[in-house]
Amino acid sequence: MAKSPFDVNPLPGQEKMMKATKEASAVAMESAQAINQINQQAAQELAAQVQKRVAELMKTQDPRSAFDYVHAEVLQDAAKEVSQYHQKLLKVLNQGNKELADIAETMIEESKADLIHFVNHATNNAPAGSEAYVSVFKTSFNTALQNFELIRAAMTDSFSNFEKSVESATKQANSKKSS
Repeated sequence: MAKSPFDVNPLPGQEKMMKATKEASAVAMESAQAINQINQQAAQELAAQVQKRVAELMKTQDPRSAFDYVHAEVLQDAAKEVSQYHQKLLKVLNQGNKELADIAETMIEESKADLIHFVNHATNNAPAGSEAYVSVFKTSFNTALQNFELIRAAMTDSFSNFEKSVESATKQANSKKSS
């Protein structure tokens, strides 16, 4: 069997992909754990607040003063707590989003470097008389590099748009609370 002139070893590429997948999984797991912790803390705080508020309401004899108490304190405190909860979640999501964007950026750079190495190796070892094929190959390669840049730009836009939509939703939620 003839040996291929190209070093086409899929193992390093698979190792890089596995490493990136593990890193992305770790980021997702950390974010999920942080969100779970925020949810547990919020549930504990809510239970304590409900217990405290019910005890205070039970002391009230007049329905009007109970209504005023609920309206003045309970609802305002609840709005503040929801806002704080939302800010904590937003912080975790933004952090995870940034880490995932960094992993994706690294993967793109590594894939681009691998492709450049492959093309350089292939064109440097091209047999004599294949200049026309090498030219076509290099043109295809340049197109592939442009596609890498388009993917990078689309990824960057996607992460940016996600952050903007989360921030916009936060602003809308906060403006509805204050109305």
